[in-house]
This record gives sequence, structure tokens and C-alpha cells, in this order.
Amino acid sequence: MYFLGFDLGSSSVKASLLDADSGKVVASAFFPQPEMVIEAPQPGFAEQQPEIWWQNACLASKAVMQQTNINPSDVKAIGISYQMHGLVVVDKEFNVLRPSIIWCDSRAVPYGNQAFDTLGHDRTLHHLLNSPGNFTAAKLAWVKANEPDVYAQVDKFMLPGDYLAARMTGDLVTTASGLSEGAFWDFQANQPAQFLLDYFGFDASLIPTIKPTFAPQGEITATAAAELGLAAGTPVTYRAGDQPNNAFSLNVLEPGQIAATAGTSGVVYGVSDQAKYDPKSRVNTFLHVNSQVETPRYGVLLCVNGTGILNSWLRNQVLGRSIGYDDMNRLAHESPIGADGLVCLPFGNGAERMLENADLGASFHGLQLTRHGLPHIIRAAQEGIVFALYYGIQIMESVGVGLQTIRAGEANMFLSPLFRDTMANLTGATIELYNTDGAQGAARGAGLGLGFYKTAQEAFTGLHVTKTIEPDMRAQEAYRDAYGRWLSKLRNL
Repeated sequence: MYFLGFDLGSSSVKASLLDADSGKVVASAFFPQPEMVIEAPQPGFAEQQPEIWWQNACLASKAVMQQTNINPSDVKAIGISYQMHGLVVVDKEFNVLRPSIIWCDSRAVPYGNQAFDTLGHDRTLHHLLNSPGNFTAAKLAWVKANEPDVYAQVDKFMLPGDYLAARMTGDLVTTASGLSEGAFWDFQANQPAQFLLDYFGFDASLIPTIKPTFAPQGEITATAAAELGLAAGTPVTYRAGDQPNNAFSLNVLEPGQIAATAGTSGVVYGVSDQAKYDPKSRVNTFLHVNSQVETPRYGVLLCVNGTGILNSWLRNQVLGRSIGYDDMNRLAHESPIGADGLVCLPFGNGAERMLENADLGASFHGLQLTRHGLPHIIRAAQEGIVFALYYGIQIMESVGVGLQTIRAGEANMFLSPLFRDTMANLTGATIELYNTDGAQGAARGAGLGLGFYKTAQEAFTGLHVTKTIEPDMRAQEAYRDAYGRWLSKLRNL
């Protein structure tokens, strides 16, 4: 028996096949190579064609089936992880009416900000736990205002994962967790936010049927089965946005547990049993995957846009790809903690929500041409990324999200020993690394949604810690002094 997980990102679609009994991944594949195209018809716009998502999901699915030669009927359930905050609109015949407006598109910000101001900050935060900002609700408002002919044909709006599931099953459904990430969910009423629908003039019928995150959500049609290389009737039993799913992939389900990623952008995601929000909307709160009415769980998310992209920029643009990341990590260790006073602010990948949407750009401060060399620059960059994440963690702590253990996949910046040590020593937290990813987590979620796994702990059989990093108390003072210098530079900008 196997479970198949899909992870729909903005660059590729990955599929992973999980052996149900051992909890081990037996095959994985991702498409396309190179990355999927993000279209930008105007500055600030970012769109993708949903059909491209489907085509690459089919390629990835067929690839894992071909790698294993298992009988398609042995795949008993499917789970889906997907890029958050996107918008797909379809008509009554399920025709896609326009390209998807994806997560990094900023055109709808004025619509979200206007709603926040008009409805009132206190009221909006009390009910939505977020500003509508640039989330899915604001994107739909942009379509309504700027493309009225398109909006007039809209029968349902969907998140990217809802669309992928609908292509598989023919059923248009969503989840409460998904609606919360789109700023459509009223946390006080535990239903779609009618006051927000009324403000924007959205009919509630535009919302697909709401299903639990872990539950049968439809069965693969014969047409979809042929395209995917699967058996007709296979159920979809789990779906979640990529960041809640990443936390789930790391078995982060209870208060005090923290999931972190540090790829192009960096995310810290903490779980709370209380509805938390930041009055300045520097962090965001969504329903976590395991939230129930009687036992609510909330995911509090911090995002830093400028993380791993800075490290890759140094390698590609400054070093001309002359050395690899392992060599960069070794060089960084030649510089002392704090990089001899060289400070790097890594905010060079657009406006940062945790800085109240300031777009500061990336910058180095205190460069001494007779003192600092390449090791200092690399170390300052890696430390600066950790310092930015720690700045956000302090915001999370200020709204009551505790920190005991940080769990992360052993990938991207977490492959750097210096990065890991800096994070552990600055936060004082133990870091646990795992060999897992979003597609694998979605496959485990499928098994839980099917009922094969009776508990979340049972679903994580086969997932083990690959590395544990403990804070070094002897180094903490030096790291905190370096962070203090970094923070001083940030506050002076």
C-alpha cells in the first residue's frame, strides 16, 4: 500500500510515493526542469497558467509510478500541498477564466489596505487575525474592479491546491485552513467572513464546498487517472498550503514547536492553541492543519523574503560561480563571530512584511577595505540572514508564540554548519534536522486523511532526526553582541 503526495510550488511540482507500512519514500520526481514560468505582464504582477500546474503534476506522477512499477491500484490515497495565497477563477463549466494571480503578485495591496482601513483595524484583526493585505480576497477584489467581464463569469474561486484537486476529482472543494490563508475566514464565527464578503461585494456562493483538511475530498476520475497514471477512484484525502504543510511534514503540531525553512525566502512557523495576531500585521496567523473546533491550533507565520537568495547572489554574482556552497561555508568559518564588525542586512528581495512592508534593499555596513575579506563577507551574509529570522522570532514571541525546539528539513541554508550554529546559539533553541519535504508530508497527510494512520504520531513512522544542533552557551554572548550591532544598523535606516 502506498500514498502519493504532490507539492505544487511556483517553480515546480514534486510528487513523492510513500510506503504506508514503513513510512519511507520509495520514489520522488519533480517537473519541469528548468522552472515553471512566472509571467509578469506589468511591474508587480506575477501570474501562472493553471494548466501548466496540471501538466507537470501528471509528469511527476507518471515518473514516480514508472520508477517503481507498482500497480496503480496500490496507491490508496493522494495528498496535496500547494503555494499559498494564489487565486484561480473558473466559470460554471470549470473553464479557467484568467491566469492565476500567485502569491508574490502585489497588485492587490491597495485593495487589501483599503479594506483594512475602512472595516477598522481592530475589528479586522479580531475576526481575521490578519490584514487582508495581499491575500486571495484582495486579489479577487482586484479582478472584480479591473476585469468586470471576467468577474461576471466567475462561478467559483479557488486556491491553487483546490484547482489541482478539482482537476483530479471534478469536485470543487476547499478547506477552512485554506480560506484562512486567503483572509476569508472569520476565526470568531468559525465560518467564512461575511462582513468581508459584504464589503467587497462577493456572493458567498463563490466559495467552494468546505471539507476537512484530513478527509475524503473526492475521487480521481477516469480521465484524470489516465493522465496521472493512477487508478480511477483513488481518493484525495488531504490538502494544505505549503507552509502549514511544511510544518506538518516536520511533525510540528503542538504549541512550543517551530518549523523553519531557509530557501530563497525564509519562514518560521509556530503553533499556538490561542488565536494570536500582531497589531502591526508583521506576522500572519492561519488555521493549522490539525485545528478542530474543540482543540483549535493556529499557525503563526513569519516570512523573510531575503534569505537564501542573498547567499546564492553572492555565489553567482560576486564570486562568478567560481566556488560551491560547501567552499563558501568553509571560508565563512575563517572569520570570527560577528565578522569583525561587518554587518549585512539581507532585505534585498522586495518589501518585508515584518518590517511593516518597508523595502530597504540588501546592504553591508562597516566594510573596512584593509581588514575585511571574502570570509567576512560570506559570514556577515549568513549571520545577517539568521539575525533577520531572529528579529521575526522575537515578534512571534511578543504575541505569545513560545520557542523550545526548531525543526527544519536538512536542505538549503540549513546545510550550512555556520548558519545552523548561529541559529541555535542566538535563539538558545535545539535544532532538529529531518530528511523530509512538502511532497512527503502531503503523502503522510493522505494516509492520515484516509484513516490508515490513526494518529499523527503513527503517520510519522519512518521519519527520524538526521542531525541535532544544541546551543553552545560559551558562544551565546558573542552572537548576541553581534546581533545587537545588526539591530542598531537596522534601526538607524
